Amino acid sequence: MTKARERDNVNLTLIALTCALLMVLPLVTTFDDLLTAWAMQLGANNPLQAIVPVEARMVVSLLRLAGVHAAASGSHLVVWDGGGSMHTLFISWNCIGWQSLVLFGVSLLTGLRGPHSSESRIQVVCIGVAGTMLLNLLRVSLVALIAATIGVGPAILFHDYGGTLMFVGFLFAFWALAQRWLLAAPVEATTCSR
Repeated sequence: MTKARERDNVNLTLIALTCALLMVLPLVTTFDDLLTAWAMQLGANNPLQAIVPVEARMVVSLLRLAGVHAAASGSHLVVWDGGGSMHTLFISWNCIGWQSLVLFGVSLLTGLRGPHSSESRIQVVCIGVAGTMLLNLLRVSLVALIAATIGVGPAILFHDYGGTLMFVGFLFAFWALAQRWLLAAPVEATTCSR
């Protein structure tokens, strides 16, 4: 399979995922709070919720770098706006970005097809997982930043829709870069004949 054909297959998969996401996005955001409440009552959230305090502290560090006064206590994040008003945000297990990791995993099924070395495949997976995790930290930081600067309403809107669009943009950029520099065609051995 040619490199152009592989790139087209990955792009078509990403376009299909984007279309599916945009079609079900209103449904997902409508039922997200209900599903989160049910999962919390059943205790299914406990393993992922254990990660939240660590992520909240990382988000506070990013916000402080941006000059926003913020603090974290467990799963709660507090940001202060310019007027000194405090906004408390709850980060649930559902907000940490596990959906992004699942979508990235689906994109790997198409993106890693072809004659690529094991080393380049491992590099793509490691860089992609790290990039996805960093993007999720940035997404949560942006939600808190919007809550502190513009208001809670726009922050909720960005949380529900903007984060998904950010991740789709990340996937397109990631695979374009990965195909260009990490998944280059293997060098074929040449022999000299005299």
